[in-house]
Amino acid sequence: MSTLARTAPRTGAPARRVGTRRAGSTGSVAWMAIPALVFFAAFGLIPLVGVLALSFTQWDGIGAIHLAGLDSWRTILSDPGLPHALFVTFLVMVLSWAVQTPASILIGVFLAGQKRYRAVLAVMYFIPVLLSSAAIAITYKALLDPNFGLGAGLHIGFLTQDWLGVDKLALAVVIFVVSWQFIPFHSLIYQGAVRQIPRSMYEASEIEGAGRVRQFWSITLPQLKYTIVTSSTLMVVGSLTFFDLIFVLTAGGPGDATRVLALDMYSTGFQANLMGPASAIAVILVLVGLGLALLLRRIGGGKVADSQLEGA
Repeated sequence: MSTLARTAPRTGAPARRVGTRRAGSTGSVAWMAIPALVFFAAFGLIPLVGVLALSFTQWDGIGAIHLAGLDSWRTILSDPGLPHALFVTFLVMVLSWAVQTPASILIGVFLAGQKRYRAVLAVMYFIPVLLSSAAIAITYKALLDPNFGLGAGLHIGFLTQDWLGVDKLALAVVIFVVSWQFIPFHSLIYQGAVRQIPRSMYEASEIEGAGRVRQFWSITLPQLKYTIVTSSTLMVVGSLTFFDLIFVLTAGGPGDATRVLALDMYSTGFQANLMGPASAIAVILVLVGLGLALLLRRIGGGKVADSQLEGA
């Protein structure tokens, strides 16, 4: 009995030390999230709260700030141009998504191959993402000029149209330029996702006689479910911030054919010097982007961070 009495405390002591060590290790790792939280608060939450507060004021950008209550919101919500700007914004969003998504998936699947020339193409194809949107807009504006552009130089009648002077053509040019710039980025996302799909799935389908097309529809596309949700979220939310490209390319014209909400916010705040209404438009953009992101997450089903290999 005396031996058991002496050994019992010794066997219990290590257990208490292990528990203490685990608690301490958890506490020692938690502080590593503090820098990320500080940056998020400094560059995300605080500016957002500031814009929200500014939407209830009257300010010309230089003088004193005066409280205005809901005047800025009444001005914006009663503006007949707001529904049109929202419509154009959603139109650019939907059309650019419809163009970018299929093209990005197909190019990503092609570049995921193990042949060396495809890796070279992937590097070259990524170049448009590295270019400035303003520089791209200036280049395309010069190329599409009906008098001095590419069509006039090569004497191609189809390219000598007034691309930026007709409503539908100007909108088509915006969609094309946006897709040309950002398809490589999303293709890179799909390329990485395709390479994570187990090769054994394709080998099993080959044994059953499935061809490339059947493998794409039955294996590749279902396994890219969460990647499509993530890419679509980036496309949709990113399309709400299209400003520099459209501003340089069409300036919202002809008329208001390409006047998106971000461009409306700029003209209201920095051209009309109405920072209160401009801040209200910014808040509307944030709410629309947040709602669309949550909707896409809901449509995707489950967590976007889940592994795309759940069907393996």
